Amino acid sequence: MEKKKIVLKLEFNDDKTKQKAMKNVCSHSGVESASVDMKEKKLTVVGDVDIIIMVKQLRKLCHTDLVTVGSPA
Repeated sequence: MEKKKIVLKLEFNDDKTKQKAMKNVCSHSGVESASVDMKEKKLTVVGDVDIIIMVKQLRKLCHTDLVTVGSPA
């Protein structure tokens, strides 16, 4: 696989869910960085990860939509 920038839109209401999502994402091997934009409720992940597995696990925590996948700029 190759390094990608993945942007996900998450529907979470509190910091506890945000922390669980970040912990889940950071536990994947190949993740180089992860950041959350609370205003737009978007999670940005950069790294060499399996998107399908990541989204599947995040959907167990909260509603998750895949916004974009592309090469990191």
